[in-house]
Amino acid sequence: MKRLLMVMGLCLVLAMGSAAQQAASDAPASKEDVQRYLDVMHSRDMTTKMMEAMLKPMHEMTHQQFMQHKDKLPPDFEARMNKRMDEFLTTFPFDEVMQAMVPVYQKHLTKGDVEALVTFYSSPTGQKLLKEMPEIMAESMQSMMPMLQKRIEALQQSVQQDVAQMLKDAEAKPGKKSQVISN
Repeated sequence: MKRLLMVMGLCLVLAMGSAAQQAASDAPASKEDVQRYLDVMHSRDMTTKMMEAMLKPMHEMTHQQFMQHKDKLPPDFEARMNKRMDEFLTTFPFDEVMQAMVPVYQKHLTKGDVEALVTFYSSPTGQKLLKEMPEIMAESMQSMMPMLQKRIEALQQSVQQDVAQMLKDAEAKPGKKSQVISN
């Protein structure tokens, strides 16, 4: 009987320890937890590399715009626009952005979630993914850019046609003020 009580007591102690461990992993992630995750992810470096990778397609898009409208744009348009994009990157407030992200991660991730992510991104596979991600993003952006440009151009054309039609309709009905549509 004593043995049974000792075994039951031991089981109870182990169960409580397991429950406490489970509760700790379900606890909200602390600021330190999230910072450790962002550090393991090399977030600042990753963001810089992704932005640098996105600059090339953005420069190409600027070049295409210049070529389409070079008769209307100044000769230094492309250089000025590229310089502006490059300056945006060099003055980007990475540290402020990272700190602004911490509460968002805390809201959505538990201590256990962050621990699992840190474990994965600390592994060789996680580190490989982090290393390859900027190139993956750059290649993805490059392959998506023509499709996105076509869709954006089609949207712009559609909006211009709608505005032209609305103006035409408004002119055809003198005395009536055009109604403002609000969302």
